[in-house]
Amino acid sequence: MPDLQGEAGAALTSEESADEQHTAPTKQKRPSAQLIALLVGVAVVGYGLDQATKAWASNSLDPARPKQLVGSLLQLRLTHNPGAAFSIATNATWVLTIVAAAVIVATIFFARRLRSKPWACALGLLIGGALGNLTDRFVRAPGGGKGHVVDFLELPHWPIFNVADCCVVTAACLIALLAFLGIGIDGRRAGDDKTDSPESTKDADV
Repeated sequence: MPDLQGEAGAALTSEESADEQHTAPTKQKRPSAQLIALLVGVAVVGYGLDQATKAWASNSLDPARPKQLVGSLLQLRLTHNPGAAFSIATNATWVLTIVAAAVIVATIFFARRLRSKPWACALGLLIGGALGNLTDRFVRAPGGGKGHVVDFLELPHWPIFNVADCCVVTAACLIALLAFLGIGIDGRRAGDDKTDSPESTKDADV
């Protein structure tokens, strides 16, 4: 006579095991070396361009004599800005220093979930730009976190800015675009299946 109780118990155990495997949280993989290299590369290029152009501007430009680069559309005018990007909050230098450091730390923290090349570029630009202006806070007069940032690019009816500002603004626009498109930092689009399929373990191209 068949052992119905034994068969039923085995079937129940098998179903419970399958449910546990389905509902168990999948272990989040670390970003690939390629994505980390892309993020670091973008950050290094942005930071290097910012510091190199600031050094050139400080040594070559006269604050009293601006130079036209593209006619009246783009001029080179050397200034030292105690505020944030585009001369915002000029009386809160220490606060801006703390905010810039917090942005860098938070960006590095969120990069642990990185699975998207566009997000790698955005975070790299953000780190490079924030670190570029943060460097000025400590190495330029008066120093000690209160240093004035070198700005030298001027557009008509627009505050004077630098390459670091361009990096930060570009990163913000790219992040806003990715959010609008519903692309998360892990490369998934809003509404995608969250199961750990073979395709989901690969680096996203979006």
